[in-house]
Amino acid sequence: MNQNTEHFPCHSLRDGAVKAIKSADLDQKTKIAQDIATRWFAKQLSLRSPLDEDIADRPGRPEKPILVPPMQVERRSIKSVEGRVKLLHAIAHIELNATDLALDIVARFASHPMPRSFYDNWMQVAFEEAKHFNLVRARLIALGADYGDHVAHDGLWEAAHDTRNDLTARLAVVPLVLEARGLDVTPPLQAKMRQTRDHESADVLDIIYEDEKKHVAIGAKWFRFLCAREKKDPAATFRKLIQINFHGRIKPPFNELARAEAGLTPSFYRNLSPLGNS
Repeated sequence: MNQNTEHFPCHSLRDGAVKAIKSADLDQKTKIAQDIATRWFAKQLSLRSPLDEDIADRPGRPEKPILVPPMQVERRSIKSVEGRVKLLHAIAHIELNATDLALDIVARFASHPMPRSFYDNWMQVAFEEAKHFNLVRARLIALGADYGDHVAHDGLWEAAHDTRNDLTARLAVVPLVLEARGLDVTPPLQAKMRQTRDHESADVLDIIYEDEKKHVAIGAKWFRFLCAREKKDPAATFRKLIQINFHGRIKPPFNELARAEAGLTPSFYRNLSPLGNS
């Protein structure tokens, strides 16, 4: 989907990120994200421009999927093709939101005094999340479905909205809670997919899992950077920010090895879990 070498017109990296977020055409959204990432890495774009579009309050989306409260999203067993399609649809929705969230960090916080490598890292994340969405969508199509065929919820973008004015809180909630959750739940899903002999879907999950470990590590790196600059304890700051800004639960079991490799040690999250003191 992203083989076209023509560049999408934009005034800067921030402008391109805003345009990608606003796009309701999902092929175009992922293409823009990967195009501006490639141009940024090649030093062909400035970070900001006076001509940039205004930041989007909400990402562009097609008419479907219909968004419902999280409790109305149907639980799924992957023993049947229908169940695997519903699971893959949920994963596609997560990866689409993750693409917009990575772009939003770049666009929303482009005026912050951060090193260029901060934007390098988040454009790497945006590029890879767009890749993930396209891989999962291709798998859905191979199974006779497509993104939009089932309902989805809006919790991921609500988390972004709630932390729109605080970069440290954004890093705490999005990569260190929401993406870290993927490190916990993906390995069992990989195994279950292979048990059903759906090796193609398992292979896609393999790619996502390896990339997500890097994404959590990027989040932890920059969270610790901001805490060090403000002379704050990272683990204590994380717990405080999550109690204020995250309305869900930090649920075990935890993939402690993968989390620790990404820089997210148990001192960050264990006391926030309902089983943290057991």
